[in-house]
Amino acid sequence: MNQEYSQTDTGEEHDDLDYELDKRAVDAILSAVEEGDQSRLNALLLPLHAADIADLLEQIDDDERNDLIGLYGHGFDGDILTELDESIRDEVIAVLSPEVLAGAVRDLDSDDVVDLLEDLDAAQQQTIMGALEEGERQAVQRAMTYPEESAGRLMQREVVTAPTHWNVGETIDFIRQSTTLPDQFYHVILVDDQMHPVAYVSLGKLMSSARTVLLADITDEGFRTIPVDQDEGEVAYAFNQYHLISTPVVDASDRLVGMITIDDAMSVLDDEAEEDIMRLAGVGEGSLTDPVIETTWQRLPWLAVNLVTAIMASLVIAQFEATIAQFVALAVLMPIVASMGGNAGTQSLTVAVRAIATKDLTGSNVWRVIRREVLVGLINGLIFALVMGVVGVVWFGSPALGGIIAVAMVINLVIAGLAGTVIPVVLDKVGVDPALASGAFVTTVTDIVGFFAFLGLAAAVLL
Repeated sequence: MNQEYSQTDTGEEHDDLDYELDKRAVDAILSAVEEGDQSRLNALLLPLHAADIADLLEQIDDDERNDLIGLYGHGFDGDILTELDESIRDEVIAVLSPEVLAGAVRDLDSDDVVDLLEDLDAAQQQTIMGALEEGERQAVQRAMTYPEESAGRLMQREVVTAPTHWNVGETIDFIRQSTTLPDQFYHVILVDDQMHPVAYVSLGKLMSSARTVLLADITDEGFRTIPVDQDEGEVAYAFNQYHLISTPVVDASDRLVGMITIDDAMSVLDDEAEEDIMRLAGVGEGSLTDPVIETTWQRLPWLAVNLVTAIMASLVIAQFEATIAQFVALAVLMPIVASMGGNAGTQSLTVAVRAIATKDLTGSNVWRVIRREVLVGLINGLIFALVMGVVGVVWFGSPALGGIIAVAMVINLVIAGLAGTVIPVVLDKVGVDPALASGAFVTTVTDIVGFFAFLGLAAAVLL
């Protein structure tokens, strides 16, 4: 490796980098691109993992990216495309020549090819399909007929199967002689005469057993199949819930049509979690590489919703205009009550939305969880009520004002815990994504309740 940017010179340096691309590596690569030195560029990129090259392409600007791809040429690996953010992937594919693009995807598994084809225009799809061998082309075409974000799109068609009557020796000999093995597989699937999967044997058991042992005697426990039309989010949940490494996919007749492996399932799980976080923050599905105008339009609707909720809260404040005019201290303390309620509601909301996504929050425990969040809100409310009560007395010299903000704090934090749990549960029940819509509702509730409790108590006590 070029010592100019070696990431493994010392263990200490490796720990500091935390798998990030070394700036010296990026500078060296961009220098080679600027000088048009293809041999040096290839030498610098050769030791890098496809994921690291994908990170590099995502971090540099458009002109640098185009120059790098043009100089890299036929060395471009299809695995890089599978690691790229979708928005950048489209740009990269548009720059690649048809010959380079076809060569890059020729060695990919069918599931990775399908993932790429979903984002391409018809001409690019035709180029890639033309580069595939007939059997793989048919497999990809069949996969594209399944619904988007389904197990059929996620699976790979390359599987290793064996009849139920084979022994270990026969299976090993078959695997050694096969020329169409998938790049990665973890199980040998046992099938009957009708190609129905009935069990599987892990490679560990296969390699550690005597040749005469029957496959049927060393099958793994926990065998299950995935319907080809099952939503990929449910597939990822099954992998995480049942600690699966791989599992066969079956059609409506329970015939084997493919295999899903843990890397694809965990990629979906990661995407689902990222999507929930983005939606909770109201930023849609944007990425750091999106242009300014696109990012603006993604965020604008959620800011508009927040504006509406802020106006609703302001209408509550307007009802107590006379009270605020007489006691200016109320205007100083109002934001504290609303802010604490909003933050507490967001905490409960985040826990609830994630629990719903992982199926940990169900009808059997929902009331227990609601009760817990309300009690947490009550206890936190009492603690901060004491703090703000003292602040009210010391800052403004008014025990009454201290008592008012203390009571308002308790009320709002209790309501925050209740709203942060109940609202996402109700939205989920009516078929609305709780990650998408809960935030605006919870913010509205905590703002209105916080202002109404604080100003209403002030009007009743101070006037």
